[in-house]
Amino acid sequence: MYLGYNTNGLVHHEPLAALELVAEMGYQGVALTLDHYLLNPYDSRWPEQLKAVARALERLGLQSVVETGARFLLDPRRKHQPTLLSPSAEARARRLEFLRHALRVAEALGSQCVSLWSGAPEEPAEPEVLWGRLVSGLEVLLKEAQQRGVPLGLEPEPGMWVATLEHYRELKHRLPSPWLRLTLDVGHVFCQQEGPVPERIRLWGSELVNVHIEDMRQGVHEHLLFGEGQMEFEPIVDALGQVGYRGGVFVELSRHSHMAPQALRHSHRFLAPLVQAANRRYGL
Repeated sequence: MYLGYNTNGLVHHEPLAALELVAEMGYQGVALTLDHYLLNPYDSRWPEQLKAVARALERLGLQSVVETGARFLLDPRRKHQPTLLSPSAEARARRLEFLRHALRVAEALGSQCVSLWSGAPEEPAEPEVLWGRLVSGLEVLLKEAQQRGVPLGLEPEPGMWVATLEHYRELKHRLPSPWLRLTLDVGHVFCQQEGPVPERIRLWGSELVNVHIEDMRQGVHEHLLFGEGQMEFEPIVDALGQVGYRGGVFVELSRHSHMAPQALRHSHRFLAPLVQAANRRYGL
């Protein structure tokens, strides 16, 4: 198990400088959120940037995952749209092609997964219609994920169609592919009051491929610096060790880019002792 940081909290830094900063602060991994400034499929220069990022990751000794949660990359006017749930087939295809781009990037970088979410419906529709759109899109994506050897990590996200772990259970029932696994944001479990976070980690440990971490308050989906919310992190990190999780635990502070160096330093000082203790305790 290793500690990482998400580049969505470093948007005011040049990407290669951001990677330098992540490594300098002691992190062993980085969650690369594809966006306007980073491996943007609509920028013809992305293949050259990909080579530069690959060289930097190798030189800095950083492991990686690829994240696809850019807010306005696909549509400058609508946050996180279009999605695999969109009523327009053309719009769904646009999201699908972006996710396929993420898989190509992940394969090239040797990333451990591509993390994604379901999205929220743009307009009311019958549940079976929405499930059908989501499953249909993911079936196409999972074939390519298997071909490239890169698993997908589906993240339950508050306010989206797959919002909770129970919704993820339903998706896995409909789509039981071994290439579809779980990106778990521990703050989401806490703020939605889905149950004790360590208990949920133990329940879903075999599905984990990616973990997001931040502080939160119950009932409020707001990513906070550690110590500003209500969460207890020692039992959470210990539970990750207990289930034998060996992937990245990525700090996600997407609204703290204005103070990124301080947020990086504070988060590492807070979490690194917990991760190190769990790794020792469980022989990871």
